[in-house]
Amino acid sequence: MIRLKNEKQIDSIRKSCKMLSAMYRELIPLVKPGSRPVEIDHWVRDWIKRSGGKPAYLGYTGGGKVPFPAAMCISINDEVIHGVPTKERIRDGDLVSLDCGIDLGGFISDQALSLEMGRVSKAVRDINITTVECLYRGITAVKSGDRLLQIARAVEGHAKARGYGVVHQFCGHGVGFDIHEDPHVPNVPRGANPRMTGGMVIAIEPMINLGGGDVRVLDDGWTVVTADGKLSSHWEHTVAIFPDRAEILTDPLESFVDL
Repeated sequence: MIRLKNEKQIDSIRKSCKMLSAMYRELIPLVKPGSRPVEIDHWVRDWIKRSGGKPAYLGYTGGGKVPFPAAMCISINDEVIHGVPTKERIRDGDLVSLDCGIDLGGFISDQALSLEMGRVSKAVRDINITTVECLYRGITAVKSGDRLLQIARAVEGHAKARGYGVVHQFCGHGVGFDIHEDPHVPNVPRGANPRMTGGMVIAIEPMINLGGGDVRVLDDGWTVVTADGKLSSHWEHTVAIFPDRAEILTDPLESFVDL
């Protein structure tokens, strides 16, 4: 069931989103070659606590899974999403995807971006730029009264035109009262196709692969990797739908990234 939000509730979600983006702006300069993901996660936990929120991901079970052990998903190179932070140092040339949510008084935000570490290959740069473009093409397709899968058509069409694979086993989602709500917001035009309507708040999150679109889950029960071991990029915004417009509730972070 899709849970619509009123203007007051959307404003509370917006505040959570602004807090999350503010956290990212401070974090981005700290994520660099030599950093340890587990230390990044500890920084995120402390920042959220000091700011009066709660880490939305920490302890999340996702329908019977082992509780997620961190405040932030940190996925590197062939890790697509839900990467569990480790002690292994980030290396020059890596592509590091950060995904986080904040619970601010019961209202949930969600945002992700992929950071290029040091000197990266042209392949890394190109897929990361394309994924940002896919995100905004998907957002541009949001219009109250139109069907949801037009977002997927915009995302998939742009990615495939560039020769990339699009993840189909995981997708975006409704958000605001919980981390994952209805509807599913896929990046490929498959599945339910409800009409978008004012009061919906959704997370649009293209996951674009250098190779094919298939993925698998590691033995930790969370980390999703590409089936062919090739690189993946992931970007995400929380978007509110109004009768006459769509509003990106999270702040643009690509301006803080050297794309």
